[in-house]
Order: sequence, then structure tokens, then C-alpha cells
Amino acid sequence: MKVTELKSEGLNKEYKVLVPAADFEAQLDAKIKQIAKNVKLPGFRAGKAPFAMLKKKYHDSVAGEALDEAIRTATADLIKDKKLRPAQQPNVKITSFENGKDVEFEVSVENLPEIKIKDFSGIALDKLMAEVPAEEVDKALNYLAEARKETKVVEGKKAAKGDVVVIDFTGSVDGVEFQGGKGSNYPLELGSGSFIPGFEDQLVGASAGDKVDVKVKFPENYHAKDLAGKDSVFAVEVKEVREPKKVEINDDFAKSMGEENLDKLKEVISGRIKGDYENASRMKIKRQLLDILDKEYDFDLPQSLVDAEFKGIVAQYEQAKKYNQLDESEKDKPEDELMKEYKDIAVRRVKLGLVLSQIGQEAEISVKPEDINAAIMNEAKKYPGQEKMVLDYYVKNKSAVEALKAPIFEEKIVDHIISKAKVSEKIVSVEDLYNFAEENGKAKKTSKKTTAKADKEEAPKAKKTTAKKSA
Repeated sequence: MKVTELKSEGLNKEYKVLVPAADFEAQLDAKIKQIAKNVKLPGFRAGKAPFAMLKKKYHDSVAGEALDEAIRTATADLIKDKKLRPAQQPNVKITSFENGKDVEFEVSVENLPEIKIKDFSGIALDKLMAEVPAEEVDKALNYLAEARKETKVVEGKKAAKGDVVVIDFTGSVDGVEFQGGKGSNYPLELGSGSFIPGFEDQLVGASAGDKVDVKVKFPENYHAKDLAGKDSVFAVEVKEVREPKKVEINDDFAKSMGEENLDKLKEVISGRIKGDYENASRMKIKRQLLDILDKEYDFDLPQSLVDAEFKGIVAQYEQAKKYNQLDESEKDKPEDELMKEYKDIAVRRVKLGLVLSQIGQEAEISVKPEDINAAIMNEAKKYPGQEKMVLDYYVKNKSAVEALKAPIFEEKIVDHIISKAKVSEKIVSVEDLYNFAEENGKAKKTSKKTTAKADKEEAPKAKKTTAKKSA
């Protein structure tokens, strides 16, 4: 194999590779000899046909496979010999391939940059923490009580806000029923905002047996574009009016929640809220760290990686735009300005990804089976009562398990850096803990690269259902 360097510009390298005709023919002959063992030609037993006859018959059909193998082998040798670190699969272009002649092709490689990792001891981080206020525990208790409240049918009662009306409804636009606009025996709490604006208000004062034509206009930004901004009529029949029964928050309520008494339930709730605070604290210290790393490191980035990251962000933006799920900040900005922000986000992600990856390699950090198991168990805990279903999902889906590895690897690298940095603990208010537009205790405008929108790009978006929000 003969290699000639054609171009070297920054991270981009281009080479001309020549595989001598004799070497290629040897590879081709080896492939033909492989298939010769089982080939049977007329007049010859299997594996006994003359090689010259086999080569004449199978040369063209085997040549393509042999060429692919020769190029793969030569490219791998080139990468090893030149100590290249391709950011993505090298681009190969065949320039000459004729029978009996040398094989020539060109290889374009975009290298990963060389990154020299700095000492972490100079990094100073604030770990923000907040105490759980008693009113937050009370608020959570009231929420639980509200979620578990029961209702009772009240004969002859006129529905008021806070009551539940059980209804049948059929929606139409210009006299034509539309998909997802029909329901029966639906329990609707008046004042809950479950249905589109104006719907619930028109049922206040209705009694069981009443038939009401509810006239509403779908919002301009409604997720079903064929209904957005249109006037509609819902034929509603009230089947029942139900009044909520007040739930007493006491030891009996605590026992219904599976705890010994009310004090124990409060303790459990406080622990869960504390866990939420710790997650917020983790997000803030990680953001501080990533901002510091972003400022400390400056190197050329592989454009192919930036382009791929940007393409992924734009695809998610287009999906959100299609289903009217954009953030308000995104709706109000010109698209060219948004694209510039997304490009900045892509650049930051690629840079930090490369830095963290290099740190992980140098620190010999790896994802162990017990890390995967812990992550799966944490996922299962998010779905009380459905843990087995979640575990079965991961058992049956290796791709889902693989998807867990990258975030686990990243978190372990972050932990490694934090363990070597100077960390100061600081007690702050709950408001400050959850204020992600504030950095190091000093209010300032959040960087475009660290906005919630950037985080949102990686978060799953809940699908809206027409049936419940169409009414």
C-alpha cells in the first residue's frame, strides 16, 4: 500500500491510497478459493473444479466484495499508521479500478482535536442548598388530599365551580362533527381548566338532565391545526352533578397513604421534597461546572459533529413547531435569530462533549453493570405500581439499555471533576435554588447556551390528546 498526503488543513486530512494490483489480485484469489470449496461445476465434483475456470466464472461477482474489503483494510491501516482519530466515518472516493491495474482511492478524514486537560483543583464551585419549609409540606399534603378526594351525587343541585359534572358531549364545527370531540360519562371538574377556555363556565348552574349547547372558539395556537381559531358547538348532556367531599388530613388519612401516622407522612413528604431540592442543586452545580469548562477550553471543533448536532436540534424545533409546542421565547423570536442560538448550542455541546470524553478517558472512567442496574431501578421508581413493566422493558430492549450509558458516563465524569474541585456549600432560598437565570449568587442574564431551552432539546415532549383538550 502506498499513501500520499493530498491536503492537511486544521483537523481535515486527505490522502491518496494505492493498493498494488498484485496485492488486490491476491485478495481476490483468496476470496475465490473460499467459495471454491463448495462450488460444483458440470463435470467436476464439489471443490475440484480448476481454479482458472472458477476465476473466470466468478471474478466479476467477487470483485466488488474484494474491493470493499481491500478499501476497508487499507483505510484502517492508514488510520493506524498516521495515528488519526476520525471524528466520523472517513469519506472514501474510488479514483481508479480496472482489471489488472492498481486500485486507487482518496480518503478524507476529519480528526478529533488534541485536548490537554487542565488541573481541576483551581475550579471553584458553589453547592446551593435549601431547607424544606413547613408550608411546602402542607402544600404537598393538601395536593394529596385533593387528588384523593371523593365526590357524591347531589340530586337537584345546580353545578358550581369545584363541582364535578358527569357529561356526554359531541363537538362540531359548522355542523360537522370532528375527530376527538366526542365523549360519554366524562367527569369534568368545573374550574379545573381541563377543557378549552369558556367551556366549563357555560356549565356552571346546570343540573342533571340539562342539555346545553356550549359555544367556544378554539385557541389560535391549538395543537390540532384543522381546529385552531375555529368556532365550535358542543352538544352537552349533564348526567350527574357531584359535590366533592372534604378530606380530613389526619392520622387516618396518613394510614390510607400507607404510613403509620400523620407525622410519619410529613417526614416522608419532606424527604421527597428534599430530594427534589438536591436534584435542583445538582443541576446548578453541573451548570456552573460546564460554564467554567466552556470558558477554559478553546480548540478547533470537527465541523461534521457540529453540523450533526445542529441538525438534531433543528429537527426537534421543527417537530415542536408542527405541534404548537414551542416555548413562548421561541415563538416571539425571528427564525434566523433562533437558528443562530441553536448553532451556538450545538457548538457548546460538541465542545463540552469532547472535553468530558477526554477527561473520562484519562481518568479511566467506565460504566459498570451495577451503574446500569441502578439507573434502571431509578427509572422504575418513577412509575409506582408499574415497576415490573419498566424492568421488563429494559430486559427486552438492549437499545434502551445502551441509551442509558452515555448520561451515566457523563454524570460519573462530572462527579470526578467535582470531587477534585473546591466546593463551597451555601444555604439559599427555594426561589434562588430554582432560579436558573442566576449564577454564583449574582443575577445576570442567562447565557443562550445554558437556557432551559437548551436543556429542553433533550427532554421528551408529552403528546397532547385531542379528546380531553378538544372540549
